[in-house]
Amino acid sequence: MNFCFYVRRYTYTCGFSKIVLKSRLTLRKIQIVNMGLLTEGSPLSWEETKALAEHVRHHGIEQFINLYRKLRERTGDVLKWGDEVEYIIVKFDDKNQRATVSLRADELLPKLQEKELEDPQNVKSLWRPEYGAYMVEGTPGKPYGGLLAHFNIVEANMRYRRMEASNLLKEGEVIMSITNFPRLGCPNFTSPPYAAKPDRGVTMSHFFPDEGIFSGHPRFKTLTSNIRKRRQEKVAINIPIYRDVNTKIPVDDSHKLEPGAARPDSIYMDAMGFGMGCCCLQLTFQACCITEARTLYDQLAPLCPIMLALSAASPIYRGLLSDVDCRWNVISASVDCRTREERGLEPLKNNKFRIQKSRYDSIDSYLSPDHEKYNDIPIVHDAAIYRHLREGGIDHPLALHVAHLFIRDTVSLFTEKVHQDDENDTDHFENIQSTNWQTMRFKPPPPNSPIGWRVEFRPCEAQLTDFENAAYVCFVVLLTRVILSYNLNFVMPISKVDENMQRAQRRGACTEQRFWWRRDVGAPRTVAPAAPAAPAAPAAPAAPDTPDCDHYLEMTIDEIVNGKEGVFPGLIPLIESYLSGMDVDADTHCSVQQYLKLIQRRAAGEIHTMATWMRDFVTNHPEYKKDSVVTEKINYDLLKTAHDIQTGSTSAPTLLGGSTASKTNEDIPNAFRRMLSKDCS
Repeated sequence: MNFCFYVRRYTYTCGFSKIVLKSRLTLRKIQIVNMGLLTEGSPLSWEETKALAEHVRHHGIEQFINLYRKLRERTGDVLKWGDEVEYIIVKFDDKNQRATVSLRADELLPKLQEKELEDPQNVKSLWRPEYGAYMVEGTPGKPYGGLLAHFNIVEANMRYRRMEASNLLKEGEVIMSITNFPRLGCPNFTSPPYAAKPDRGVTMSHFFPDEGIFSGHPRFKTLTSNIRKRRQEKVAINIPIYRDVNTKIPVDDSHKLEPGAARPDSIYMDAMGFGMGCCCLQLTFQACCITEARTLYDQLAPLCPIMLALSAASPIYRGLLSDVDCRWNVISASVDCRTREERGLEPLKNNKFRIQKSRYDSIDSYLSPDHEKYNDIPIVHDAAIYRHLREGGIDHPLALHVAHLFIRDTVSLFTEKVHQDDENDTDHFENIQSTNWQTMRFKPPPPNSPIGWRVEFRPCEAQLTDFENAAYVCFVVLLTRVILSYNLNFVMPISKVDENMQRAQRRGACTEQRFWWRRDVGAPRTVAPAAPAAPAAPAAPAAPDTPDCDHYLEMTIDEIVNGKEGVFPGLIPLIESYLSGMDVDADTHCSVQQYLKLIQRRAAGEIHTMATWMRDFVTNHPEYKKDSVVTEKINYDLLKTAHDIQTGSTSAPTLLGGSTASKTNEDIPNAFRRMLSKDCS
């Protein structure tokens, strides 16, 4: 989830703030693992952080303006990209047939980072902490590049990461790339077991103990406490339960424990850990310039709900089958720090804005000037910040985007980071920018860095196997190449993207829901013969600069991915058209075809999403009583079977189809390596 936003790439040695020091009797210095290096951080209390909110906002905007002026003309960066896979450490107790999460991430991470410390330029993997004390995040040691041959090393690197972590585990422990632990929040779901303490601590949860939060980095518990304090009450997550014939309503006694917050007919959760304790699969792309980065941001945004539905993998929460397939709204509610006023439940008095969404949600606007007319929802923004950005030379859509992000307060601040050099630092900007956890993220270059303008693609759920994760990664990366090569246009009104995001999370959405999609994306006529004209609509003509409704129609995931004759060519046919004109080695071609076949079959409903596979497993388990309850035994059998599929010892034809054997390799062919060296010399 990239929590460590302003200590992630560099180690800082800024001095302590004298003002803050005077207000603190003691400073708890905590070592932070960052890029394999150790630094010290002292988190401020919420009261101190709140008092500095305008300070962070003001200097964050100054830093962005300064960075933009320096780097807006930067061009010529080459394509680089990489993935992030998050893992859960699961512990099996075979004697008692129980599965729990193992709280050993703090113990494993230093060992996983040893190679990076010793030789940071030549490691095959990088490891970072995540929110849960049972989670780790792995990325490639170096970003991948523009050669098609790089697609063939993704899966091998993922295998290496899984093996590297697995070699450090104790007996009974396994690493699993599952989106959500099904019994998270149930009694004794951790190893060692801890009880939740609703009357004290940072979460004050009825279900999720503070010990479940990663303790090796102060940011996670600080965020948890500060989000609750800013909201002025605990977070409230209510997910509809799957109603089977024996499902109890009310679901449990949560509505009595938390009247007004817990809904009787929903699975109620009350802690940040239920959302940020989920795993996901993310991608980051470096663009050649700011214009290309903004183009990718806009064009990939409509793809986010499609990929969310296609990767659906989390139907179970707190040991109960839900009526949703995805984590998105769970995480959104888990970090929703809006007050009652900001949520529209009370008149504005102490707050400035009525804010429509949590700080974890879908994007609210496109960034390219050409796409302004598609920003058809109100974009709440700080008018003074917007004016300041415009005076600083920032164009309207980008200024509006930043001014919208900056309606949020900082929810985590360190003493060492209060006072900064706005000409050379961007920590205050990143403080707020990176705690707007949206479907897409526009990432300016770090100051004084070779890294260019980037975008981050964030909706995908973590898949069970390395083959699946590699397939989803390569599919999205290939789409970025197709978008840029064919100059495609996927953009549609933001309101329709928002509507799609909600549809994408419904049970069985991958095969049963329809999604708004652009009818003509500008594909070459060799790939997409002219579609018949849309039927005339009786509605009044659209106003100038208003998107024409006839340009969009509701389509299934199958039609969007595989095509609808005479209407839309399909994303995979577009990719195949692109690849047909490229030189690619035989192994890479084989692997990519296997990956595309998985995506094709899952979109068509020939094989299941992980969410559907899990539902089928639970509802067909001999111990299931048609009451929506996932018992200890069902959970154990579910995860044992999933782990066997993950390791290849058990086949899963309904989840993976037939063969998942790719030609993945740990390195690109020597011929391509020599060509790459020649091009770079």
